[in-house]
Formats: sequence, C-alpha cells, structure tokens
Amino acid sequence: MKFFKTDFPLIRRSVLMACASALSGITVLYGSSQYAEHAQESRHNAQRLLNEAQNRLAATRQDQENMLVYSGEYGALEEHKIIGDEQRLDWVEGFEKLRQQNLVTDFRYNIAPQKNYAAIPVANSGNFHVRYSEMKLHFDLLHEAQLLNFFDALRSQVKGRYQLESCTLQRGTADSNNSSRLKAECSGGWITLKNRSTPQ
Repeated sequence: MKFFKTDFPLIRRSVLMACASALSGITVLYGSSQYAEHAQESRHNAQRLLNEAQNRLAATRQDQENMLVYSGEYGALEEHKIIGDEQRLDWVEGFEKLRQQNLVTDFRYNIAPQKNYAAIPVANSGNFHVRYSEMKLHFDLLHEAQLLNFFDALRSQVKGRYQLESCTLQRGTADSNNSSRLKAECSGGWITLKNRSTPQ
C-alpha cells in the first residue's frame, strides 16, 4: 500500500491521535514507575519506623520488668547512698562519729580522688559507671578484735559501700603499762554507682 502527500491530510488526525496516545501511554508508564518506586520507599520507611517502635516498646517493657524485679535492691542502694554522687562529706562525718566511740586506740585515714573502677575480671555494670574512691586507714590497737569491731561499726553506721581489700598488722611499742600495742594499715575504697545517663 502506497501513501502519497495528498493522503496525509486525510490521515493527519489519526496520526496525531496515535502520537498523543503513545505519548500519554509513555507518561502514564513513567508516572506509574515513579509512583511504584515512591510507594516502595514509603513502605520501607514505614517498616523501619515500625521496627524501631517495636524495639523501643520491647525495651520499655523490659525496663518495666527490671524495675519490678530490682526496685527493692535499687531502693536499698539509694538509701545507703551507693547510687549517685560521691558522699565524701558523709564519710568524714561518719568517721568522726566512730572516733568518738573509742573503738580503737587511734586511727587516721586519707581518701584519694575518685576514679573509674576497673574490675578484674571485667564485669558488665549495666546502666552504671562504677566509681572508686581509694581510702587507706592506719590504726593503733590494743588487740586484733578492735579492728574487727571497727569495721563492723563502719558497715552498720556509715552509709556507703567500703570495699576492704587488705590489712597488715605489726607489733608496736609497749605503752606505759608495758602492754604491747598493735599497728594496722588497711587498704580499700568506697564504691559509688553513677547512672550513665546522668551528666558527669
């Protein structure tokens, strides 16, 4: 079948409509493709947000369960001033009260600056930084039982957690009554737990 220039006016409208239809089809296909990509991306974002929300919900439920299980222990730690800031002033006041009780002949102490505690072996401290304030004690004693009585009183009367690490005893000089005295040096430190979410 042959077409001549004189035939074009007769089929021009049909050709234009076919071109317009093809162009519309291409536009629709492109738009559909873009819409499908956008829908897929939106679906991925929605799934990600859902996963994050489910993870947060699971963590919150776990925290609630932990609070129910450990609230008593946490409260006891707070009451004994183990959780929070270093209680150096309370420790000093507590030692002065112990001094007035004459549990030992005499004692002296020094508390070093607080530092991070490095447990051996390494332990997971959860949501807390473990801090350590090293303290050394020097005693003049009449007998060994005085040392035990002193640390019993320390545990029961001074709020906080003193971790005793070691003590060394040596015989001292005789006093005016010729009774021999003992000297003791003990090392240890105060343990404090600081919540990781609390500003340093």
